[in-house]
Amino acid sequence: MNILDKVKNIRIADFDYPLPDERIARHPLAARDSCLLLVAGNDGQVRHRRFDVLPELLPQGSLLVCNNTRVINARIKFRKETGSEVEVFLLEPLDPEDYVLMFQSKGRCRWSCMVGNLKRWKSGPLTKELTIDGRKVMLSATRGEARPGNAHEVDFSWDDQDLTFASIVDAAGYIPIPPYLRRPSEQSDADDYQTVYARVKGSVAAPTAGLHFTERIFDELKKKGVTAMPVTLHVGAGTFQPVKSDLIGEHPMHTEVFSVDRSLVQTLVDALRDGRSITAVGTTSVRTLESLPYLGMALTSGDESLTVGQWTAYMTDAPESDVESKDQTISWLEALLAYFDRNAIPTITASTSIMIAPGFRWRLVDRMVTNFHQPQSTLLLLVSSFLGADSTDQPRWRGIYDEALAGDYRFLSYGDACLFEGGWNPVLTD
Repeated sequence: MNILDKVKNIRIADFDYPLPDERIARHPLAARDSCLLLVAGNDGQVRHRRFDVLPELLPQGSLLVCNNTRVINARIKFRKETGSEVEVFLLEPLDPEDYVLMFQSKGRCRWSCMVGNLKRWKSGPLTKELTIDGRKVMLSATRGEARPGNAHEVDFSWDDQDLTFASIVDAAGYIPIPPYLRRPSEQSDADDYQTVYARVKGSVAAPTAGLHFTERIFDELKKKGVTAMPVTLHVGAGTFQPVKSDLIGEHPMHTEVFSVDRSLVQTLVDALRDGRSITAVGTTSVRTLESLPYLGMALTSGDESLTVGQWTAYMTDAPESDVESKDQTISWLEALLAYFDRNAIPTITASTSIMIAPGFRWRLVDRMVTNFHQPQSTLLLLVSSFLGADSTDQPRWRGIYDEALAGDYRFLSYGDACLFEGGWNPVLTD
């Protein structure tokens, strides 16, 4: 059985654990960087710290990569004349497709949306009166064709041509906190559910590992010579999509759009050559970084689609030794640099549906800052792959989660954090 078949036959039931409802953090702590930090080193040891000591734990001169996406007010409620309420949840832009152009749109735009209480919206437009900078604006939503995954096309229009959709959505919607928090959005979520470095609008969920960072943390990292650089991956609603199949090979991974600058790719090449450690903040940064070599690999064969498929990483013959693997990764990143130069562009936008599970060959990420994830989720598969197995060949994630549950750790988006070191990379066996 080849590695791809082994990965596809992983049972999601093996990634279950009991998560009592009271261990799910409903709100963040008052001070972002005061949360607990579970540190799992590649020496097999687990240590319990506070997040504000993170700068002490990262190597001097290393690279830190953060996702600078900004969560939008993706939930918009409309009330019909009958009194019934219909909620429209923005998923991804359709016209224009580009996120930057979308939020610059004036007068009209189209999104793929989930619709709550759809049966109450049989026909005709929904309307909502807004007040923006003291001006009255009428927002209209018209339902279009059905799309995969129970989504629908929705055309938005507004009667003030001077206002962008960024202004409209800020005024009309509210922050879409995760469903597992089991509470409505509150005014505090508008700040709490954004990282301090959030810049580029587009996500419907926060890259929550970054919520613990403060300006003081970044100041301390800078003093230590740690270089912080951004990527942008817009987190979609698919991040909450449960794995409903028994085997992960039957689970379709959601696709996410990301952007990276040439300067980051060059820094990654330099870091690999110099042996500098690379730390990813959150699973979204992980997915972005680990997708980059496969973009370069595709370019070497003439494929300029800038897409990474779900199983691409497992369909590639990888060298056995770490040195050969590093050389291969560098050559693929250099192919990506050549693409930047050939097209005279500073930034690329690409998409990935990469599946990271036990058996995945890690190419760039040495350390990962992340939160505790839901049972039977693809994010837990990713963490399991990164942590590998212990000396008895048992998955390390389970012992770490058991220890956190036995302690005072808070789980999920507003919960506590982890700092994991890689280096345990066992190959799946039959």
